[in-house]
Amino acid sequence: MKRLILLGAPGAGKGTQSKRLVVNYGIPQISTGDILRAALKNGTELGVKAKTYMDKGELVPDDVVIGIIRERLIEKDCSEGFILDGFPRTVIQADALEETLESLGQPIDNVVNIHVDEKELLLRLTGRRICTNCGEVYHIKFNPPEDEHKCDKCGSDLYQRDDDKEETISERLKVYSSTTTPLIDYYEKKNLLATVEGVGSEIEIFDRIGAILNSPSA
Repeated sequence: MKRLILLGAPGAGKGTQSKRLVVNYGIPQISTGDILRAALKNGTELGVKAKTYMDKGELVPDDVVIGIIRERLIEKDCSEGFILDGFPRTVIQADALEETLESLGQPIDNVVNIHVDEKELLLRLTGRRICTNCGEVYHIKFNPPEDEHKCDKCGSDLYQRDDDKEETISERLKVYSSTTTPLIDYYEKKNLLATVEGVGSEIEIFDRIGAILNSPSA
């Protein structure tokens, strides 16, 4: 059984690795965004409660989010484990989550932090370019066009979205670091945290995570 929290800054590759973990271990990935949307769609009591905050442009309170996570964790597909992606984000949320998981008899087995330095994250996140005409997506390092300013398919100009610009990305990373550093300390003190380098091929990074999950102490 694997009950896992996956941490990592924007661009670290959590989504990519989560998909591999789902396939390899046969356990679901639980994203707070996904389960909030599902609760809203299904009109659950907590979903309706969450909607009242979202309609006002307010953050959904931790107790409501935890309640929705609890509802998800008692579903049958979580009986053999799960991957929590994007939650908790704060120590307060981590405390509430721990209490909930203990009440369900489902304590966390591992917390894996995918570490990528800021320079590499900036390169990954600011490298996207989009065609102004056909919408084709490129990346200046990983999927570059033949002409750095033109689309290979239609020859139109490429542009960079505002939220892909360095100043925007730097602010996102700053916010992530300020909220997550205490969380890393929190799980280190509980001897649950392991950090893996998030640079390399997808398979190499997956193997690093697997080595942690498959170790005798995991």
